[in-house]
Amino acid sequence: MRLETYETETSTVEVARRAAHPALRPYLLAEPEGWAQTRGRSTAELREVPFPGIPLILNLGAPWAIASADRSAFEPHDSFLAGLHTRPTFVRGAERWACIELRLTPLGAHRVLGLPMHELENCTVPLDDVLANTGELTDRLRDARSWTQRFDLVESFLLRRLDRSGAPEPSLDWAWAHLRRTGGSIPIRALADDLGWSHRRLIVRFREQIGVAPKTFARLVRFDRAVSALRAGRGLAETAFATGYFDQAHMTRDFRELAGTTPASFAAATLESGGIAA
Repeated sequence: MRLETYETETSTVEVARRAAHPALRPYLLAEPEGWAQTRGRSTAELREVPFPGIPLILNLGAPWAIASADRSAFEPHDSFLAGLHTRPTFVRGAERWACIELRLTPLGAHRVLGLPMHELENCTVPLDDVLANTGELTDRLRDARSWTQRFDLVESFLLRRLDRSGAPEPSLDWAWAHLRRTGGSIPIRALADDLGWSHRRLIVRFREQIGVAPKTFARLVRFDRAVSALRAGRGLAETAFATGYFDQAHMTRDFRELAGTTPASFAAATLESGGIAA
């Protein structure tokens, strides 16, 4: 396990990471992470932008306040899960907060939840509403004395869920992974032809087990690559070219819709926050 601490003038954030259990790795986009802010401002607001995965938050502290793209109303959430989004979400934490974050693949979330994933599109829902017995898990996580114990509890919970469910459909597993490998650049008609499926069948399967149509998923993959490039400090024109946009104006239109801001403003906010959040 690795433990890091990030300090700014207004906050101190501790981040714990540990390699996932081998049986869980195909269903996670990143290592499980534990986050804890031990010093900070309650007014801090995070812009969470869409990505081609399913965030699952096991809350260990004060509730979060979450609002959709228009910020019309912030609603309190304890542990929660968000489906694939095509617009930003805004999150406010308390002065001190803690959680474990899992970034599930869409097929991993479908297997763990056992739900049609399109029902969660652009939704943030209490975890108890979609996954039984998470209240008991959260209680045990809060009682645990170390990040190691917490990661052990989460892994055991997820492994039990996998044991009770079937593996993803191989063709669909290949299709979504191929879209990610190609940066979302492969034409959807070509993807369907490679599978020997009709275009309609591919769309239906994607919506049920991924959460959105394949064209939308490809767009999220491309956008996520651009987000990663900007967070790494790459320039706007370079990022647009490297991630498959027609031009910089095309990338700007995507950012305005998916992130609610321009690429330049997004990159500047990332630099100001030290890269921890956009």
